Amino acid sequence: MTALTGRRELAAEPASKPGLGRRVLIVVENLPVPFDRRVWSEATTLAAAGYDVSVICPMGKGHDAEYELLEGVHIHRHPLPFEAHGALGYLREYGNALWHELRLALKVRSQRGIDVIHGCNPPDLIFLVAWALRPFGVRYIFDHHDICPELFETKFGKRGLLWGATRLLERLTFGTATVSIATNESYAEIARRRGKMRAEDVFVVRSGPKIERLELRPAKPELKKGASHLIGYVGVIGQQEGLDLLLDAAEHLIHELGRRDVHFGIVGGGPELPLVVADCERRGLADWFTFTGRAPDDHLLDMLNTADICVNPDRVTPMNDLSTMNKILEYMTLKKPIVQFDMKEGRESAGEASLYATRNDPVDFARKIAELLDDPKRRERMGEIGRERVETRFSWDHSAPVLLAAYDRAFQKAGRV
Repeated sequence: MTALTGRRELAAEPASKPGLGRRVLIVVENLPVPFDRRVWSEATTLAAAGYDVSVICPMGKGHDAEYELLEGVHIHRHPLPFEAHGALGYLREYGNALWHELRLALKVRSQRGIDVIHGCNPPDLIFLVAWALRPFGVRYIFDHHDICPELFETKFGKRGLLWGATRLLERLTFGTATVSIATNESYAEIARRRGKMRAEDVFVVRSGPKIERLELRPAKPELKKGASHLIGYVGVIGQQEGLDLLLDAAEHLIHELGRRDVHFGIVGGGPELPLVVADCERRGLADWFTFTGRAPDDHLLDMLNTADICVNPDRVTPMNDLSTMNKILEYMTLKKPIVQFDMKEGRESAGEASLYATRNDPVDFARKIAELLDDPKRRERMGEIGRERVETRFSWDHSAPVLLAAYDRAFQKAGRV
């Protein structure tokens, strides 16, 4: 048995059951479970440790049952009948979600009881559900997925009154939390500085991949569409993901640097996908791109295992600079060299497994891709570095014990050891 295998078994089958008799409700508003990989890893880790775990989440992504019991986790789903546009749209969406979350939280309390509500932002409103149940002795754990003031600024390109409201809601969220869970050290610093939380109440639980889910498998040359090299991307295609910058980089790589021996495999869906596809066609780049939309895990794994280089064109913004991108860790798990723009947490994750282009400069991004295309030995070395970083620092095996420690702290503070 390898050391890695041993850690994996420890996370999946704890020697003791510290959660026996403890009842937790996880509330996530923006993604369904088990589609949300981080929340599902948290829920199943807690269930394996003996906790009675319930989840409230929206329907979608093929998960439309109102109730399911999966791997010991009780999942309650609610509809989100519209997609928000503008401030009024977001107000309607959040109000609708809060109504369903409170309704289902009361249902879970009556059926199984709740000791802790574990709220996963965005938005920073789920603490209101915890407020409603506080008279029953329910504590709140805040799982800090996104920094909402920076997210607002990125989406709308300005501050102002509504931005100020996001800062207030963030402060109230931290003020309600018994314990805060951060996805990286930058978020932990925000919890301590802006959230005024004590250091011993802030835990860094990274969204590390489960290595066994990301299978190393043989390449499928047909995915290269006759090209010598495949450049892979996986992720949401939204406003801040920078696919327009990737098209700029591809245009320079192909037409200015003369690298016509490449193909781009883009796996993922999102609100900007039709616009990105149309832009790709307008630029005359369609022959060099495959857009799969949202794809099954098997196709995703085939595309990434075939890729010679993987890219993260996320635009440098105050939010992205401080956020850990799951796709970076997935690329590293599959031994892929990476090209991305130079961001604080991007460097913290990838280290020497990545090349870093000048911030938001697609020409330099194209140059970095070309540099790696010309150096297969370097690509191989970078891939090995990335895999080693995941195995020794960033896999879910390293996050699970910290999650359990955060829960122990919350119950200790509540006097329920």
